[in-house]
Amino acid sequence: MTNPYDIEEIFPDDDAGPVRLPRRQSGNSPQGLAVTLLADYTLRSRARLPSAAVVALLAEAGVSHAGARTAISRLARRGVLEGSRQGRNSFYRLTEAAASYLATGGRAIASSAAGGRPWDRHWTLIAFSLPQSERTRRRALRSRLRWLGYAPLYDGLWISPRDLTGQVKAQLAQLALGAMTVFRARHVGLDTAIGRSPLDAWDTAAIAGQYEGFIRRWDPLLSRMPITGAEAVRARTEVMDTYRRLPIIDPQLPVELLPPGWLRNRAADLFGAVYDGLAQPAEDHVKAVAGRFTTGALPGVRAHIVTDLLAGLPQDQMSPGS
Repeated sequence: MTNPYDIEEIFPDDDAGPVRLPRRQSGNSPQGLAVTLLADYTLRSRARLPSAAVVALLAEAGVSHAGARTAISRLARRGVLEGSRQGRNSFYRLTEAAASYLATGGRAIASSAAGGRPWDRHWTLIAFSLPQSERTRRRALRSRLRWLGYAPLYDGLWISPRDLTGQVKAQLAQLALGAMTVFRARHVGLDTAIGRSPLDAWDTAAIAGQYEGFIRRWDPLLSRMPITGAEAVRARTEVMDTYRRLPIIDPQLPVELLPPGWLRNRAADLFGAVYDGLAQPAEDHVKAVAGRFTTGALPGVRAHIVTDLLAGLPQDQMSPGS
């Protein structure tokens, strides 16, 4: 079975599709931190930030100035950021396509943090077949399915306990080009000696370990809040950068099928307490840093909270097919 933690699949780095999000590395990569920063404060408005401000904010997270500028340049080449100039100053914002992809992931994060919704005991199955000559497209499709919380039950048959939205269907259709079938079904519970349970697509022991690690890392911070300034932005960026992997590897798997004491809700509550609790001091610091590099106002720069992520993009910013 494919490793559910194949990070190169969750964060692809290939030539398929209009947007290539940065692949996940061990630790926090400069590109990943830059994407999280812009998404946390500008996703719903796609507001522009001075490039010098992005460099300064990344520097506070331990990224060198040269590394930050390289990250911004690479994200622009990937189609994640788009630049503009005002006099001698350059500005960057998320592209429309990147914002759409990130909003899809944001809703998955927020759904998990908000407690999700009841399971109707049906599974969504996606079957596809792409030839070896379409290796790049096949990898892109697998990457997108990973990002959406799907896992392979068999080669070419991916599964999730949740239904597809119209926006997600449109994204997958662009990648599969008709070589894909989607259906919803109940598991009839055949003898496990001759068949696999849908839950076998996930390594639940490994997922539980991820939850335990997240709680160990972030629970002590609650006793130190409130924190302000660069520390607030850095902690808020890191908690998002860490937590956003959990709904991908555990896409609201049905709790009735999971081991007792499953830590999803505890981790979600902890994420919400940190992410929302640091929103105002982090927003104040981002605006203060950005204000050093521009004389104009910074409309649309606002710290998003869990309910904003759940709402997704405003209707007038949704891309066709959403």
